[in-house]
Amino acid sequence: MLSKKTKYGIKALTYLAKQEQNTPVQIATISKSETISLKFLESILLTLRKSGLLGSKKGKGGGYYLLKDPKDIKMTTVMRVLEGPIAMVSCVSLNYYEKCDDCPDEAECSVHHLMIQVRDSNLKIYGETSLADLVH
Repeated sequence: MLSKKTKYGIKALTYLAKQEQNTPVQIATISKSETISLKFLESILLTLRKSGLLGSKKGKGGGYYLLKDPKDIKMTTVMRVLEGPIAMVSCVSLNYYEKCDDCPDEAECSVHHLMIQVRDSNLKIYGETSLADLVH
C-alpha cells in the first residue's frame, strides 16, 4: 500500500511541476492547495530537497522549486526516495536485497517468483512514467 508520505510527495511534486520553471512556491500554498498538513509537508519536501529533486530559496519570494525538468523526474526515483524499496519483499529487491529467514531455496519459492513479476511490472510502470506525464 502506498504511504501517505509518498502520496502527498507525488501530489506536491505535481503541483510544483505545474508552476513556471524555477519559480519558488511557499509550503503553505502547496499545503492549502493539496490539502496536506503543513508540518507533514515540510518533512516531505525536506526529504525531496535532500535527494536532489527540489531546491529551496529562503526569504521573501522563497519556497520550493524543481531542480530538474519534470520529464526527467522518473517515478522510480520518487518512489525510492519517499517509499524506499519498490519490491514488496526484500528477497526480490534490486537495491535493498536481503535473504528471507524462512525460505530455504529462493529458486523454488512460489512467493519469490510472484514477487519478481510484481516488482518488474511496477518498475516498468514507474520507469516509463515521468512527473511530466502526471501533469498532463
